[in-house]
Amino acid sequence: MLLLEVISGERLAKPERGKMRVHKISNVNKALHYITSKGVKLVSIGAEEIVDGNAKMTLGMIWTIILRFAIQDISVEETSAKEGLLLWCQRKTAPYKNVNIQNFHISWKDGLGFCALIHRHRPELIDYGKLRKDDPMTNLNTAFDVAEKYLDIPKMLDAEDIVGTARPDEKAIMTYVSSFYHAFSGAQKVFQDATLPLLLTSLHQSPGWVPVFRSVRPSHLTLLYLVHRIASPPQGTHSYRQLPIY
Repeated sequence: MLLLEVISGERLAKPERGKMRVHKISNVNKALHYITSKGVKLVSIGAEEIVDGNAKMTLGMIWTIILRFAIQDISVEETSAKEGLLLWCQRKTAPYKNVNIQNFHISWKDGLGFCALIHRHRPELIDYGKLRKDDPMTNLNTAFDVAEKYLDIPKMLDAEDIVGTARPDEKAIMTYVSSFYHAFSGAQKVFQDATLPLLLTSLHQSPGWVPVFRSVRPSHLTLLYLVHRIASPPQGTHSYRQLPIY
């Protein structure tokens, strides 16, 4: 509930302070009710399953939140959010050699699409002429490093994972690309930065996660970064399957 307040800028119903199962279910139901009040349809996402640690349900809810607060409001010529984001990418990268964005998976495997988006808006950050289509690892790492250092976009994708899979995860690529849209389009920033204490509180100060938040800059503590770190926790910390729901 605190996480929803951070990214929406609105106050939610007062949460239950108890730690019994009934209190946890009540709090999750309040969060789900808030999401539905924003016109979001929740299909097969129940509070009980989330409280019980159902990974599929939990990640489904997180993806729903990402869609609502980061992607759904993207609009280009009255298209859907996904189509609008794709059209925006196509237009921005059209002048670039070897870039042909047709989707949110294999079109991004060589890394040139990410580099082209950055170069189109901040040409001083990348020497695009030196990039090679046959060197995807360098292209991807260059884009991710530059985006993190100069654009304050969290490095939520891994170059090896993208290169090593036949079809990169569409939702992950789409979510990451939406960060570039919001960074460059002049639209209102939907992922509002949260302070370290607030996010620690939202996870009920789970001890295994304290090192995670101490190791990153406060400006990177966004929903997008939080989702990535929960899905891929560092060695010795809890995974999302083990996190308690409060």
